Amino acid sequence: MIGILLLWSVAGSSAAQAQERYRLSGYIRDASRGALPGASVAVPALATGATADSTGFYSFLLPAGRHQLVISFIGYQSQTRDLNLTRAQRLSFALAESSNTLGEVVVEGSGTLEQKLQTTQMSVERLTAAEAKLLPALFGEVDLLKTLQLKPGVQNGGEGTSGLFVRGGSSDQNLVLVDDAVVYNPAHLFGLFSVFNPDAVQSVDLYKGGFPAQYGGRLSSVIDVKMREGNNQKVVTSGGIGLISSRLTVEGPIVKDKGSFLLSGRRTYFDVFTRQINKASESNPDYNPIPDYYFYDFNAKGNYKLGEKDQVFLSGYLGRDVFGFGSQGGFDFNFSWGNTLGAARWSHVFNKRLFLNTTASYTNYKYDVTNKLDQFSFNLASDIRDLALRSDLDYTPNDRHAFKFGAQLINHRFGVGRLQAGSSDGRLSIGSDVAYRGLEGGIYASDNFKATDKLQLEYGLRLSGFQSGSNSYGGLEPRGSARYSLTPKTSLKASYALMYQYVHLVTNSGATLPTDIWYPSRQSVKPQRAQQVAGGVSFLLGSGKYLLTNEVYYKWAQNQVDFKDGAQLFVNPDLDSEFLFGKGWAYGNELYLEKKTGRTTGWIGYTLSWSKRQFLPQRGTSGINEGRVFFPSYDRRHNLTVVVLHQLTERLNLTGSFVYTTGNATTLPAARFAVQDIFGGDLSAVPVYPDRNTYRLAPYNRLDLGVVWKLKPNRWVPESDLTFSVYNAYNRRNPYFVYFDQVRAGGEDTPVTSYRARQVSLFPAIPAVTYNFKF
Repeated sequence: MIGILLLWSVAGSSAAQAQERYRLSGYIRDASRGALPGASVAVPALATGATADSTGFYSFLLPAGRHQLVISFIGYQSQTRDLNLTRAQRLSFALAESSNTLGEVVVEGSGTLEQKLQTTQMSVERLTAAEAKLLPALFGEVDLLKTLQLKPGVQNGGEGTSGLFVRGGSSDQNLVLVDDAVVYNPAHLFGLFSVFNPDAVQSVDLYKGGFPAQYGGRLSSVIDVKMREGNNQKVVTSGGIGLISSRLTVEGPIVKDKGSFLLSGRRTYFDVFTRQINKASESNPDYNPIPDYYFYDFNAKGNYKLGEKDQVFLSGYLGRDVFGFGSQGGFDFNFSWGNTLGAARWSHVFNKRLFLNTTASYTNYKYDVTNKLDQFSFNLASDIRDLALRSDLDYTPNDRHAFKFGAQLINHRFGVGRLQAGSSDGRLSIGSDVAYRGLEGGIYASDNFKATDKLQLEYGLRLSGFQSGSNSYGGLEPRGSARYSLTPKTSLKASYALMYQYVHLVTNSGATLPTDIWYPSRQSVKPQRAQQVAGGVSFLLGSGKYLLTNEVYYKWAQNQVDFKDGAQLFVNPDLDSEFLFGKGWAYGNELYLEKKTGRTTGWIGYTLSWSKRQFLPQRGTSGINEGRVFFPSYDRRHNLTVVVLHQLTERLNLTGSFVYTTGNATTLPAARFAVQDIFGGDLSAVPVYPDRNTYRLAPYNRLDLGVVWKLKPNRWVPESDLTFSVYNAYNRRNPYFVYFDQVRAGGEDTPVTSYRARQVSLFPAIPAVTYNFKF
């Protein structure tokens, strides 16, 4: 009997030991460049693991015993490590970049797609600068936002633009963050290029739905951009020389292994050529000068370890677009706009289960228009400035729960319009300045709960509020998502999110322009509000090489903003009275097939979607379309994208992308009627317009091709490559807009007999070459 009891005791003790779990945590970093957000530590035998956060920190529980770990990240060499876990352990990893730069998107055995299958988060796309740099681009200028347009559920704003319209939302409904600082206008060159220099960016996360509770303030998407931290081992210089711009990046250690810096800048040089042309033609009185235009941006980031538990980060961005035009008749026109950002973050690890990130940030977006004609000058300007403070706490008490808590406060100043005009002799002087202030805040809590081996839930609640003058708004924003594993290679997912938006973009065009104005919620301008539900299924196919996902979504929104016909938008102290408010719906299906391993990688995405708006009669108007439902200009029924990257040899990569979308919805006159003035003058043709956006432009389609040729380095040639690309390879004349030309049967002096529609296209086939170097 004693022997039986002793045997039972030993067996019970062994079982308890076998069930004991310990926490494994640490950082995943580039071997020389700092944190790798989104890198993964996986235990394939247990189908578990963790993904690094924005600081590169990971943490999860494992049973005691021997395990094989796989550490991986896109563009880096994977590591396999054996671990005998007998106690809680801090273990950090340093990954090395792939020795073959051209193979940066080839990640053998990384488990990346499996991690995507197993996470509760859905409607998320992650993009690294390494991937974007391999794809062909307009003028050879790599653009991260244009690459995001190749993902399902994301529409572009028109030919060549970098604007994003996500799941039926407008461009101002995207929250764009750079190291937690808000970017209000993420575009250069009137929207043709984004402000993100790929040499300074580590990764971009796009959230299309199921938004985590820490994000708030916009309705349609979150674009979270993380900058690189710089090389902490040696000084490295890299850059590129292209057709329209050049880039230069310098990075290196502040103190080796403890801190590093990164400085990165780029500038276009259109103006270098236009100024020479204008100067050579000054003596010609009939010559019309070519406008000057250029943009530049500058990124800076530094970090320093204060100890094992503390690290500080400083980030900054400065970008400007400058457009100028001067005529020989004494007329000068100058237009400049741009962003200034700054962020300071303190990261503190209390223990293996609890860590804190606190960030203070400054944002300023402004534009300035100056006209001068002889002795008279005119200046129009607008801006928005933010001072923000946020703190986020991560607590992981066990392997079933991962809590997040946080708070945020933003002090807004809206410079709605500043007007100054006068003469140089002082006889005329007028001025006006319209500005408002607002205070936006939010607190949140969320939990990622592993209910069973098959069911995982992420749920949270955000309380947000806004105050401007005597007007206050606020509301609860519940968030939730779930993942259920039918099999090890099949998952079902669902999500719900409610969002409030307290700031609005004042624009009277379909595209985001530098002169658009940001405006706060006020007494008669209520916050926008939207809810979204989504469901999907994901499959791992072909021995885990392919991930196939299918998601359906439905979004409904209130207090959508538009404007009365003939609205006065600039320097208007009563802008509230120009608004119209309505509701909207968007729904669709997104099909996505992705491959990230092997010599051939890429994705295929197809979206079938609808977006609708309705503005009923109000404020003494007939509303829009007299209250009838209409499609906004960015409604697209079909959207197909195909992206292929193929490593032909160790030094040669072939890339290509194809896009097909339904044409933009637009408003064109259906007829014209003749009107003659009472004095018997010439007849005038007055256009008759149908309901808004009742016509469709021709479908948009384009093929881009590229070749990346890695040059063989030697003592005279640094590590470098030549990137050749052809934008719009088969010279498709895609519509930009349509206008009507007058037709006169008997020549210029005869009456107009009819009108003929003309299509304007921007870009034919455009070849480009870029030289990239690193030493």
